[in-house]
Amino acid sequence: MPSSFPGGGELSTPRLRSDTPERAGLDPEQLRRVVEEVHGLTAGERPWAAGAVVAVGRGPVLAVEEAAGWAVRYSGYDARADAGVELPERSRVPMSIGTPFDLASLTKVFTAVAAVQQIERGTLGIDAEVGAYLPDFRAAAAHGVTVRQLLTHTSGLRPELPLYDCADDEERLRRLRAEPPVGVPGTYCYSDLNMLLLQQVLERITGRTLDVLVHDGITRPLGMTATHFGPCPGAAATEDQRRPWAKADRGMLRGVVHDENAWALGGVAGHAGLFSTARDLAVFCRALLAGGSYGPARILGPDFVELLLAEPGLGFALDQPWFMGELAGRGAAGHTGFTGTMLVLDRATDTFAVLLANTVHPRRRPPDNAPRAALGTRVARAVRGI
Repeated sequence: MPSSFPGGGELSTPRLRSDTPERAGLDPEQLRRVVEEVHGLTAGERPWAAGAVVAVGRGPVLAVEEAAGWAVRYSGYDARADAGVELPERSRVPMSIGTPFDLASLTKVFTAVAAVQQIERGTLGIDAEVGAYLPDFRAAAAHGVTVRQLLTHTSGLRPELPLYDCADDEERLRRLRAEPPVGVPGTYCYSDLNMLLLQQVLERITGRTLDVLVHDGITRPLGMTATHFGPCPGAAATEDQRRPWAKADRGMLRGVVHDENAWALGGVAGHAGLFSTARDLAVFCRALLAGGSYGPARILGPDFVELLLAEPGLGFALDQPWFMGELAGRGAAGHTGFTGTMLVLDRATDTFAVLLANTVHPRRRPPDNAPRAALGTRVARAVRGI
């Protein structure tokens, strides 16, 4: 993927810079409340998250970058007390704006960008059948599953398979090859399997693994040096992962992927496995808002960013109030991750919001998306100046 614009010119888009809300054209009172509320999310005996980092910007200005709470607060989870086992404060790790997080399903948007890069190159057809690239994946081939269906979660594949229970990689691959759609093709059903199959397609047509594709095509040209597949020793802790609430018995996790299937697949998977920081994700959002470029680098042409983010979205969810709040409604694109992560970019206002939190530390709970939606609403109101 080219790292600069063709034609010999030195065209460049502005890089992110930290500055005031006023310089970003955002209401400072609304952003003051964003900072106040993110600290509130990490306070108390049973916080929404042990720790969090928020980043908000408009145009090239990063107007908010704030950390709250703890990257590591608990040594484990006490099932009898239904509470985390608190570390002494001297043994805890405070959250910082540079703390990496397990992105969980935010990985999917990077897989989607990697796929659209191949579409731009002409090596992948968006409406081509998966069987044209993976004839050995006979179930998907027999049902005519297409690349577009994988990217839009309309393949009919079930949400997941228990690959973590397979004996080895050969058995895991055999199950993926044999897995047929169970739903009606063309009907939306969010599925990790879509991105696992897309990973297989990308690796087959390029001869490179997904981690290399993401690094060479996205993170390296954008200067996202903190974004990579694990292990990531300095990351925020996630879960004391044990049955029956989890699908594997792995103990307190920090710096290794939380998702059980991604872990079973070696940490590099199309649906989960990336670690990143709020600042790196702000750069990623800014590049897409700028039509695929950042500084002198270009990861996609504007027409292919449009393909990625236009209705119904390829890998991205569009206009979802349940996590975007009042930012939804004019083509806002984004995604969430199970570990407590979120990014939203709104092309209508050239605005982005990133919220990274370790909500599964010390153990997973039923999701509460109200704080995500509240952030989206605050940002929307900051744009409107109310």
